[in-house]
Amino acid sequence: MKYIDWFESHAQKHKKIVERLRCKGYTKEQIVDYFDFENMKENEEDFCPLYKQNKKCHDIKTLNCYMCACPNFRFNDDGLAKYNGLKILSKCDINNGKKFASGGFIHQDCSSCTVPHHKAYVLKNFSYDWREMMGECKIN
Repeated sequence: MKYIDWFESHAQKHKKIVERLRCKGYTKEQIVDYFDFENMKENEEDFCPLYKQNKKCHDIKTLNCYMCACPNFRFNDDGLAKYNGLKILSKCDINNGKKFASGGFIHQDCSSCTVPHHKAYVLKNFSYDWREMMGECKIN
């Protein structure tokens, strides 16, 4: 699956859940709490393919799925090789981080980073619109 396909599909699933919760009168904090892994795997099984396996994407005790991506990640479907290795911003170290090759391109492996899955980080960067939080991820 291309990054853009996942991005657009995920944005729609996220929007649908958030709109439903807002219609029920949930506050921002209640919405973020709803996106706790344990709750999501029980109530939103189709949000993530790992839920059906009862498997977390990161091995942390309290995993929040509200962001389910990192706003510091930059992509187009050409991979890292097309941008001289610059895809991760801020405190992420692209040179020492893990990478993997696929389809003839090098991609950043963020699987060991848990930053966007902590409630405090989500609340600090919160928007009801997932696309707005991830707005700079997509490079044209």
